Amino acid sequence: MNAPIIDPLQGDFPEVIEEYLEHGVMKCIAFNRRGTLLAAGCADGSCIIWDFETRGIAKELQDKDCVAAITSVCWSKDGHCILVSAADKSLTLWDVVNGEKITRTTLQQTPLQARLHPGSSKSLCLACPLSSAPMIVDLNTGSTTVLPVSVSDTAAGLLPPSRNKFSDGSPPFTPTAACFNKYGDLVYVGNSKGEILIVDHKNKQVRAVVSISGGSVIKNIIFSRNGQYLLTNSNDRTIRIYENLLPLKDGLKVLDELTTSCDEVDEAEKLKAIGSKCLALFRDFQDSITKVHWKVPCFSGDGEWVVGGSASKGEHKIYIWDRAGHLVKILEGPKEALIDLAWHPVHPIVVSVSLTGLVYIWAKDYTENWSAFAPDFKELEENEEYVEREDEFDLMPETEKVKDTDVNEDDEVDIMTVEKESDFSDSDMSHEELCFLPAVPCPDVAEQQDKCVGSTSKLADSNHSGSPLSEEAGQNGGQAMNHASSPVEEDTGGTRLKRKRKPSEKGMELQAEKVRKPLKNMKSSDDNTDEYH
Repeated sequence: MNAPIIDPLQGDFPEVIEEYLEHGVMKCIAFNRRGTLLAAGCADGSCIIWDFETRGIAKELQDKDCVAAITSVCWSKDGHCILVSAADKSLTLWDVVNGEKITRTTLQQTPLQARLHPGSSKSLCLACPLSSAPMIVDLNTGSTTVLPVSVSDTAAGLLPPSRNKFSDGSPPFTPTAACFNKYGDLVYVGNSKGEILIVDHKNKQVRAVVSISGGSVIKNIIFSRNGQYLLTNSNDRTIRIYENLLPLKDGLKVLDELTTSCDEVDEAEKLKAIGSKCLALFRDFQDSITKVHWKVPCFSGDGEWVVGGSASKGEHKIYIWDRAGHLVKILEGPKEALIDLAWHPVHPIVVSVSLTGLVYIWAKDYTENWSAFAPDFKELEENEEYVEREDEFDLMPETEKVKDTDVNEDDEVDIMTVEKESDFSDSDMSHEELCFLPAVPCPDVAEQQDKCVGSTSKLADSNHSGSPLSEEAGQNGGQAMNHASSPVEEDTGGTRLKRKRKPSEKGMELQAEKVRKPLKNMKSSDDNTDEYH
């Protein structure tokens, strides 16, 4: 399956570490829809929002009731809210602009992952707890709806048992992966039996089942941005890509039609027959040599690339494939384990989180092409003989005389209409999307100001003390203190500021020598007087 590494110049994907972000111990990350803001959950329970354009901290969300590590962060579609899940079994919805907590809900199990409904509703979320089935949580009321994780759950009309066992008596299941489809009318659940269940979460009903070859535990399941492809990561060390055969909208109606047209008598076979018309295996990815386990695989923003992090301890490796199945790049970072990964929604940038809490930004290594600034010039690798045209130096070349302009100069140019970007053509939000946060200046710490005031007062007292040493040092060191003062000083008029040139190092050394010499003379005279007495 793994083809030889193709020419890296053919693709637009990250290559080197451009920068890293450091603030506490970060555990998980998520971009907003436009990729202008990056949210990072920390080990102390805080959520840091980075301005990805300036790489500075735009907001810090801290809940005094939460001191446990953050397990996942998720943006709402309009970017105004962030859903944070923590190890203390809590789900917290934040208002990003005001930095205020909207709601807080506590579950019975620790949510490993929580995702807001992709529609306009911000009250519904999908939570995947540590040792229980995925559930739909109403953040306003705190009510939960447990989703089925096997066909037997819905066939018997029972919910999954609390002791984490299937109804058919099979062993306990591991943490189950789940995700919404593009418009949130269906939930795709991956269970420990190697099955993908298409669930109608409103009716708690399994509508279709797709079996994975080998029956390995599904650890991750995620849709591409456009909703056309579904990615799964299994315990058999294989990443699989499925093509979504259902329409992006009104998927439930199509499932109803498939259910009525299916002639299978057995319920399980019927669901599998419907599932074969919902998902089709498109490609699978694996490292056939090292057989490495994968961590947090995902799609690129345009869905053309698939990226997966190595789950091996002590290495920070990121594998990038094209959708055709060719391995195009292996990014090797520091000797730190990788715990989370995200691809920028628009640009060829990958952001990864290491075990030490640092966030690394991988970007493309662009080569400078100075000839691009002069389109008329052509960059030559070797000298060529140039033959000038006959009309090259004419005021009006013959080639331009022959040309006829196809542009109608009388047409009005529309400069008011804003065209939708192709990456965000599905925008159906009723109000404005949040792309940037206003910069809030940080006030000076009061303790530092008090220290500065205390130190200046002590200096003034020492200068005004009656000792001859302090007086002489003050007289001789006055010039040095003037030179070492702030370069910005008030002008004679008092209204304008002028910038004073900073003295050179040699000048500063000379000033220091002038101060030391009188001090040495004073010490020697004091010694002589002591000997005399």
